[in-house]
Amino acid sequence: MRVVIAEDNALLREGLVLLLTSSGHEVAGVAATGPEILPLLLEHRPDVAVLDVRLPPDFRDEGLRAALAARERLPELPVLVLSQYVEETYAAELLGGGARGVGYLLKDRVGRVDEFLDALERVASGGTALDPEVVTELMARRRDDPLDSLTPREREVLELMAQGHDNGTIARSMVVTERAVHKHIGNVFLKLGLPPTDSGGHRRVLAVLAYLNA
Repeated sequence: MRVVIAEDNALLREGLVLLLTSSGHEVAGVAATGPEILPLLLEHRPDVAVLDVRLPPDFRDEGLRAALAARERLPELPVLVLSQYVEETYAAELLGGGARGVGYLLKDRVGRVDEFLDALERVASGGTALDPEVVTELMARRRDDPLDSLTPREREVLELMAQGHDNGTIARSMVVTERAVHKHIGNVFLKLGLPPTDSGGHRRVLAVLAYLNA
């Protein structure tokens, strides 16, 4: 898998390069500032981009802006965004508009190597990967929640779906059968009005987006 990295912290940047190369991936390019990202992505067209949200020169949302601009030029580009803190606006904007192949992780997650690599591979394959802390905080911040019709179990399933887990993993996490998970997911789709004509994978993404864009 070919990866482009954008991270201004030299220690974390070199750590990511070492982690990815030692795991058998190719680091096609590295950026340390916002303006470097888009040209680098257009030049190398990687399988996935790993981008810090806040980068020089202004340390605001340069990484996110570059990710959104890159996906306009390369709509199928998978992007995994790293952030020091939960930024609800950033997460919702990145995941808005029916996007696939996107992830939003807190930087602490990089230290959990297996979880980080699993999230990276899910995003590169067109799935979603949201940090559990991001999902928890987003759900806690909602007030007039349009998903109030979901039962607690259905909301738990939706939260685990947002993290990118498959049915088997969700079943083990909730200590229920995969058949029960399948039923909960079907209820989520039904209550969110997601048409059965869409593929199962697409409806999973739409279910997460319906929550984030509420």
